[in-house]
Order: sequence, then structure tokens, then C-alpha cells
Amino acid sequence: MSRPPEHLSHWKTALPLGAVLFFSFIYFYEGGGWNQNSRFDLVRAIVEQHTLRIDAYYQNTEDRAYVAGHYYCDKAPGLVFFSLPFALAARPAMRVVGVDPESPRGAVVLSYVVSAGASALPAALAGVCLFFLGLRLGCDASGSAFGAVVMGVGTPLWAYASLFWAHALAGACLIFAFAAALKLREVQGTSGDFLWALSVGLAAGWATVTEYPAAPASALLAFLAVSQAWPRGSSARWRAVLGVGVGATICLIVLAIYLHAVFGSFTPGYRYLDSKQFTFMQKRGYLGLTYPHPDRLLKLLFGCSRGLFIASPVMLAAAAGLRLLWKGRTYRAAAFVAAAIVAYYFLFNASFYWWKSGLSFGPRYAGASLPVLCIGLPLAWERATPAWRKVLMALAVVSVAMALIVVSTTSQLAMQDSCPIVHSSWPAFWSGQMAMNRVSMLTVTETGSSPQYGAFNLGQLIGLTGLTSLIPLLVVWGVAGLTWGRRNRLSRSTAFRRE
Repeated sequence: MSRPPEHLSHWKTALPLGAVLFFSFIYFYEGGGWNQNSRFDLVRAIVEQHTLRIDAYYQNTEDRAYVAGHYYCDKAPGLVFFSLPFALAARPAMRVVGVDPESPRGAVVLSYVVSAGASALPAALAGVCLFFLGLRLGCDASGSAFGAVVMGVGTPLWAYASLFWAHALAGACLIFAFAAALKLREVQGTSGDFLWALSVGLAAGWATVTEYPAAPASALLAFLAVSQAWPRGSSARWRAVLGVGVGATICLIVLAIYLHAVFGSFTPGYRYLDSKQFTFMQKRGYLGLTYPHPDRLLKLLFGCSRGLFIASPVMLAAAAGLRLLWKGRTYRAAAFVAAAIVAYYFLFNASFYWWKSGLSFGPRYAGASLPVLCIGLPLAWERATPAWRKVLMALAVVSVAMALIVVSTTSQLAMQDSCPIVHSSWPAFWSGQMAMNRVSMLTVTETGSSPQYGAFNLGQLIGLTGLTSLIPLLVVWGVAGLTWGRRNRLSRSTAFRRE
């Protein structure tokens, strides 16, 4: 049986939407910093020297582990492993176009490629996934697209998707697992049960391989998968358990092999931190974790330094949307799991000694939960009255503008500043100071005293300066908006004629 025309129409919306989000993410190269440098050092060590040691590159980061006389990346390896196919494909391609992969310029190109492939691409696909999740939950295409756009360019996720950080990939894996779990409500056939459950296990498991704190969220998604198969009998339940278990086991084996190869144990690299910057991780609680501090939690939600609802006020509607999903009863388990994942991440962030997460935009340690929280946005739009939709649109515009201002200047906001968006990002933006981060992802030897290896945007590469460097991005947005409006008018006209 052929699929209905509406299905094809939805794909015609989702794919361009994902492409625009992807272009928005890769438009900005945010430069270096301890976090991204540590992971990129491991990428280079693997593809250039075929080793897991970062001895040749360690000087450009304080995020490093030191074991038995050698330096290693202290991070979970999921982002690096996911980026390796892009890195391996980029090096011969660079040679074809005359760029030496071993040169400083080649290393910058490589860092841009792996950031695009391992951070931006999963985040863009998460937007496509959220669009279809909105449709599955009973929302129309407009509400679903609203949620996907806001998630992509109206939250701190835009910053995380433009950096070689793990939050975008981990968040994308969580929403992929969430969507796969919901498929178990309606799948027909024994193989379908197992394959969708396997997808849940792989996606949720890889979130944990990418970021260790994702483990409780991954467990909640496993629970969701089994709960969706539960009403269809014991056979469906066991297939769901088996599929999730196999997927999760594969991911855990990858992680265990890596940890044992590097550290000779199954202990995270944070136990072997070399830098004196992170002594609190050895002295306070478990790796810096104690218990949720209410004052920190309030600041993570409403504070001017890292507060989510200050950085993205439209996310208040996302929280309301999850409540609507709960009240609808049909997807009550899904609403519970989504809310529990978001709550866990913010409580985790509020439990960490370094809760401001260094140079960052928004509540970074809760960043992987943002795609899951955004599941509520299509529902908030769908249930809103015309007047409230205007309010939602106004909040969305403010949120997108806030994110654009930060990402175009620097996403790595000072931890000491009480309100960096107001004190730093806003004046820098309006004075035309684009791509301000001069820190490189390269070693000190490679960069020397040159500032040319720091951040940039694509407009600057073609000679535009200041605010004018954003024109290509805004043109793409404008064309996409006009195309969307035209398609909506044609759809309404066709529906009217049919009536």
C-alpha cells in the first residue's frame, strides 16, 4: 500500500527545515577552548598518530587526564568516535583541493568538519525528529515546525551545535531514543518490535557513551520503550526488553573497551585529571557532585548568568506543553519520562560544584535535555488561542534574537559575569564584533602568535565584516520563511477548493 500524500508533504517540509537548521549551525565556527580542544586532540591523535594518547597536543587544554606518564582526553569518547568517519573522509578530500591536512590550516578545516558532522548534523536531525514527534502527538505541521525551529535557533542548543562539545550529540541521541520508543506503541510484527527497541538501546546507550551523566536519562528511555510495548502482551514486552538490552550492551562494550585501553580500569577519566583547575572534583562529593542546591536550581532557570528562561523565554511554553501532554492521558508515560529527564538534568546541574560550567551559554550541564524539553513546544502552539500564539511568537522572536546575538559574538560567556548577555554579548553585537573568540583548537606551536585560527563565520570568509557578515544567514532564513508561507497558502487554497 502506498503512503498517503500527507506523509510525502511532511517530508517536503522536514528535510528543508533540517537543512536550514544545519546551515545555521555550521554558519558559525566558535573556535577553541579547553572542552573542545580536549576532544579534538583525541581525534587528531587517532587519525594522525593512531594512538589514544594526546601527548603531542596536550598543551592546548587543561581538560586532560594524566596516567602512567601520558596524557589522555578526560571526556567520554562518544563524540570523538562519532566524528571519526568525518575526519577520515575530510583528510583525503583536503588533499584533493590543495590543503595539507598536517598544516595548521588543515587542522582548522578538520576541526570545522568534525564539529559540523558530529555536533551540527545530529542537532539538525534532532530538529527533523522533533517535527515528526509533534505530528505524532497530534499537532499540525505549523506547530511541529515551530517547535523544531525554536529548538534549533531559539535555545542554547544552537551554541552547543556549533561547538565540538558533546551536549548536542547527547541531546539528539535522547530524542531519537524517545521517538523510537513511541514507535513501539503501534509497530506490527515481531521484527519491528525488536528493531525499534534496538534503536532505543543504541541511541540511549550512545548518549551515555557521549556524556556519562546521560545514564539515568537513558534508563528512563528504556523504561518508556518497555511501557509502550507492555499493552501488547508478554511476547512484545520481552522483545522490547531484548532489543533495548542488546543496543545498550553494544554501547557499554564500546565504552568499557575504551576505558580499559586508556586507564586500565572502568573508571572515568575525570578521576585522573591533571589540571589544578579541577581539584574540587577530587575533594567535593563524587567528582564534584553533592546534592541539588535550591539556589543554584533557581539561577539555572531564572538567573541572568546561566538561566534557561532568560536565555530562551519561550521555553516556559515548552514546560507548559509537557503538562498538556500529561493531561491528554494518551501519552502520559511519555510525558512523565520527558519531564523526568528534564528534571534530572537540572537537578544534576544544581548538584555540581562548578554549576556555571565554565565559559558557557545557558545551563550547559543540562544542555542535553533541551531537545526533550522542546517536545512540549508543538503542543503549546497547538493548544494556544490566536492571542496566545502571538505571545508565543513574540517570545520565540526574542529567544532567537538572544541566541543569534550570543552565537555570532561568542558562545563561551564568562563565568564571573553576573549577566554576560547584557554586559558583553549585547554591546559586542551592536558594535559589530563578530566571532570574538581568538582561542584556537591547535597547539601553541602550531598557532604561534597568530590570531587567525580562532572563531569565524561564513560571511567573514567571503569578505563581509561586522553585522553585514550575517547577511547570507539572514537571506537563507528569509527565503525559507517565504517558501514556507507560500506552501501554506497553496495548501489552504487546495483544501478550500476540495471543500
